[in-house]
Amino acid sequence: MGLNTHAARPVSYFPVSPVMLFPEALGDFSVYLWQGGDFVLYTVSGQKFTVRHRKTLHDNGVREVYVQSSEKPQYELYIERNLGTILLDETLPIEVRSQVFYEASTVVMQDIFDHKLPSAVRARHFSRITEIVKNSIRFLASDKTLSAVAPFISHDYKTYTHCMHVFIYSVAVFQAFDMSEADTYECGLGALLHDIGKARIPRRILNKRGSLTQAERDVIKEHPVHGVSMCAHLPMTQNTINCILFHHEKLDGTGYPAGLRRESIPLPVRIISVSDIYDALTTARPYAEAMPPYEALTLIRHQMRDGVDMDIFKRFVAVLSGADMI
Repeated sequence: MGLNTHAARPVSYFPVSPVMLFPEALGDFSVYLWQGGDFVLYTVSGQKFTVRHRKTLHDNGVREVYVQSSEKPQYELYIERNLGTILLDETLPIEVRSQVFYEASTVVMQDIFDHKLPSAVRARHFSRITEIVKNSIRFLASDKTLSAVAPFISHDYKTYTHCMHVFIYSVAVFQAFDMSEADTYECGLGALLHDIGKARIPRRILNKRGSLTQAERDVIKEHPVHGVSMCAHLPMTQNTINCILFHHEKLDGTGYPAGLRRESIPLPVRIISVSDIYDALTTARPYAEAMPPYEALTLIRHQMRDGVDMDIFKRFVAVLSGADMI
């Protein structure tokens, strides 16, 4: 019997791939099936989703299950707590872990399209950006590459979702500069991996609530070099490596690790830098509340203009506002 038919107001649900319900992991949300024109309870909140549950769904050809929208925060916390462990579990076939990684990443992609980009951008660029994102995720889901990404996700899932956000913002702005498909893919991959080096930064520093000491800031500044090191065995182009290594460089030469200035910083890197700053400001962090978009853009324009390419910033604002810059 569907459980939403007698509710005081309509209950909404969102779809979930069964591979994202991890055996023996406890979730504080209920899972529903769509049967006979109604939502039917399958597992209750606080119940472990077992191998038997998954096999039953597979044997019956179930491709989607559902969670109530009101329980989405609990589902997102469940993913945050368990995804890294699943990806690191070498007892699971690489095909299973790759599919889990792919599904988790596409959920983040869909979320930013739904909630952080204007409808005009979604309508104009969704299919192209989606294909670029999916190709990049397929690359990361390969055997050797997943071994580099999985420890990163396990170490700090929130940093990985930040990278996904920066990736999608950056690719949307790449469209405004009419970058080639090859350059867009290579630099988009760099955006997606720009903070992977933070897997080697202690959590106590990444999640510190107060101000960092100078010594802690120095440790943080090592993450671009760590990132390139972690990806050294992967078949990446110089475009991708530049994006990982130089995303904290500033036009006035005060950035790191190389202190590059102006045109010495590649155009795609300057785009990623703006996207990185904006997403950091508009996302809640241990040491700061999330800023509203307008406030974040105002801060960048007035207080960071010496370090940020203002022409790119204007394009970024135009993309967020839905203007067509091509």
